[in-house]
Amino acid sequence: MHYITPRKAAMGLGPSGTGTQHHWWMTVSAVALALLTPSFLMVVGTALRLPGRPEIIAYLAQPYPAIVIGVFMTLGMMHYIRGTRIMIDDYLHHTGRKVALIAAKLFGWLVIAVTLFALARVSLATALI
Repeated sequence: MHYITPRKAAMGLGPSGTGTQHHWWMTVSAVALALLTPSFLMVVGTALRLPGRPEIIAYLAQPYPAIVIGVFMTLGMMHYIRGTRIMIDDYLHHTGRKVALIAAKLFGWLVIAVTLFALARVSLATALI
């Protein structure tokens, strides 16, 4: 006879405090993203209106556009990583769940790394010119 205790049945479901912490983090990051979105759109819109590549690079090398893009993309991807974890936990199980969690987290961190690398490269390229 195989008996599963209530504690064993609840293993992996997490303590009640983690859900509250996650909810607050998602709420705060969503509000921050909502406040940052107009600035991000203005920065990207201004960059798209510039006539050529050198002007765009010079514009993105300025502190304000670089900071807005860096913060928006980093916070957005952190929000994405946490949000996809909830969806994956709800709908996938076993090996598929583990693979999807790793892929989502890798994708989010890769986007953050590429964004920050590109911003640093643009800033350093104009500093060397």
